[in-house]
Amino acid sequence: MTKKKSIWKKSVDKHDYDAALDYLTLIYNPEDAEILIEKLKNTKITIRKSKDIRRASGLELFPEDNKHVKENIKKIKRGILMSPMLLVVDLKLIIADGAHRESAVFYTSEDEDVKCVIVYR
Repeated sequence: MTKKKSIWKKSVDKHDYDAALDYLTLIYNPEDAEILIEKLKNTKITIRKSKDIRRASGLELFPEDNKHVKENIKKIKRGILMSPMLLVVDLKLIIADGAHRESAVFYTSEDEDVKCVIVYR
């Protein structure tokens, strides 16, 4: 049995933490958002299924023709590795960074393993 090649990098791109902070400060006060970012930086990457992330977040998929989703689908098809997603659980799942990547993965295969970092508030 051949092992399926991962579409994910081994670590989170540094700029994704900045993007996550920008997003989280729309939901939390800046101090709480900073604490969550530090927790994300210090938490190990885990694996979840794309379909489960989608359901837990309650978000609709971005359209398949969305510019960022299309770019990520191309990356998947070309074998270019993507940065793991950043997730926060606070009553429901918050995709702090990676929603476009998750949509692209879902369109490719909803059963795909997704590398992500999850913290709990």
